[in-house]
Amino acid sequence: MEIMSSMCLLLLLLFSLLVASALSANEEAFVGVNIGTDVSDMPSPTQVVALLKAQRIHHVRLFDADQAMLLALANTGIRVTVSVPNDQLLGIGQSNSTAANWVSRNVLSHVPATNITAIAIGSEVLTTLPNAAPVLVSAMKFIHSALVAANLDSKIKVSTPHSSSIVLDSFPPSQAFFNRSLDPVMVPLLNFLKDTGSHLMLNVYPYYDYMKSDSMIPLDYALFRPLPPNKEAVDRNTHLHYTNVFDAVVDAAYFSMSYLNFTNIPIMVTESGWPSKGDSSEPDASLDNANTYNSNLIKHVLNNTGTPKHPGIAVSTYIYELYNEDLRPGSISEKNWGLFDSSGMPVYTLHLTGSGMVLANYNTNQTYCVAKENAEKKMVQAALDWACGPGKVDCTPLLQENPCYEPNTVIAHASYAFDAYYHKMGMADGTCDFNGVARVTTSDPSNGSCIYPGSGGRNGTFKNSSPLAPSSNTTASGCHSQYSNDHIFFSSFIVGLIIFWTVVSL
Repeated sequence: MEIMSSMCLLLLLLFSLLVASALSANEEAFVGVNIGTDVSDMPSPTQVVALLKAQRIHHVRLFDADQAMLLALANTGIRVTVSVPNDQLLGIGQSNSTAANWVSRNVLSHVPATNITAIAIGSEVLTTLPNAAPVLVSAMKFIHSALVAANLDSKIKVSTPHSSSIVLDSFPPSQAFFNRSLDPVMVPLLNFLKDTGSHLMLNVYPYYDYMKSDSMIPLDYALFRPLPPNKEAVDRNTHLHYTNVFDAVVDAAYFSMSYLNFTNIPIMVTESGWPSKGDSSEPDASLDNANTYNSNLIKHVLNNTGTPKHPGIAVSTYIYELYNEDLRPGSISEKNWGLFDSSGMPVYTLHLTGSGMVLANYNTNQTYCVAKENAEKKMVQAALDWACGPGKVDCTPLLQENPCYEPNTVIAHASYAFDAYYHKMGMADGTCDFNGVARVTTSDPSNGSCIYPGSGGRNGTFKNSSPLAPSSNTTASGCHSQYSNDHIFFSSFIVGLIIFWTVVSL
């Protein structure tokens, strides 16, 4: 019996290693961001890309296939997931030619300049758009066929993001299974992912799991905070220890696939995050908790920790989201998932020590003041005149044949002058306004030999002798300047059950 038991354990170990090898496929985990656009003062695509580059963000997911955004992303090397919106899914799922036209317009016309690496077909279709469920797999196959015809199927993978609520009886993870009513869709869907070498896309929101648990889930467990061994959650069937909700959700999905005999499909988390602000009923939607969750999530993913079921296997994750979306309907928290506000300023300071090169929004010293691209040119010109006159900014670099003369536009010249004033005033509140035509950014606007005064961080000192820059309550000079130019962005985890388990005594 002991020999048989040892052989079984050895076979189980070998099987686990084979599965791990199939899942890993030499992948390195990455952290990306979702870019939503329900923003009242949405930055232009070029401004979005400038922020992505400044923050060293190399993976983004778009909720559509916006043409201007795809053009702005060209030649950046940033890996892009584009999406078929839910309102286009029925048409694509019912017509091969419609799918081919979508690929031609939104993919073929942009690659290889724009590095499109995945197409997400809809979003949480099975839980939010059940009438489209019967055509979901057809839509995926039609889009994939168009990629095959263009010889792009090995470069661009096709999948669809799911809410984690499709997983039932999820605690402990080892007993989890997909909602059986979805089997007619899930089985062919998983076969498609297996045959094409794609990922199962999953949206994971420990915040909602925590909120719906009625205090049964400890906040520390949701936020990746360290737990003492006797407080860790333990799966009584596998004896696997879980130290955070995120891993438990992912493993519940892995076990659900295993229940349907799919063991080699990797999981990619397409949305995860924590809101930084909420109303009185959401006290845990806070800056500190959002900071803690996203900082710990980034470190967890980039350390290639994997999950207890599949340690060391990449679980690449897209943070929800890049910008706070103030136009989103619903509660206050719905509008406050962003890492940045629409001006490009960090909403909070990430704690990323030791996490490697990803995101720079922990470095809030690197800020600049630039002119808004869509501002009225006469207002910008007046503000430029003020900065170079009463504002006492040294504008000689803007003169012809000097380093910052080109590009010879009022926006470029004003940006240099605004930034010079902003740093001269120690980046004090109200010194980057200029009657509403200026904004603060974390993207260094320096170009070529034109080095902006703010490049290099906080190097300005406040001088009381300098007049304050014109704000919405002051009037700037409107005289013609020597510098004038006539050309002139609901997942639910296992909520019905208690997630926090007692350590199993062996």
